[in-house]
Amino acid sequence: MRYAVASMALTVLASCGPQIVDPEVAAAKCEDRARAAQAPTGEITFGINGNTGASTSAAIGVSSDFLRGLDPELVYDRCVLEMTGAGPIRRPVLRDI
Repeated sequence: MRYAVASMALTVLASCGPQIVDPEVAAAKCEDRARAAQAPTGEITFGINGNTGASTSAAIGVSSDFLRGLDPELVYDRCVLEMTGAGPIRRPVLRDI
């Protein structure tokens, strides 16, 4: 009985730790975060509908990493480390600004 309780306790504790993500998935997600650290993001949409006429919308996003002035490559490296527990498998592909 003691061994069963100890085994269950260890299983519960193990499940509370960080979840390890596939390195390629982490690289893609962290690349997006690094791009957001480079500059504000946004989109504008225009549309025409026969019933309601013209419509427009706009959205602007600013990441906290950008506001703090963090280096996008550093943001990428830290993000990958947090998600995988290891360093990046490749350098991020960032846009020129």
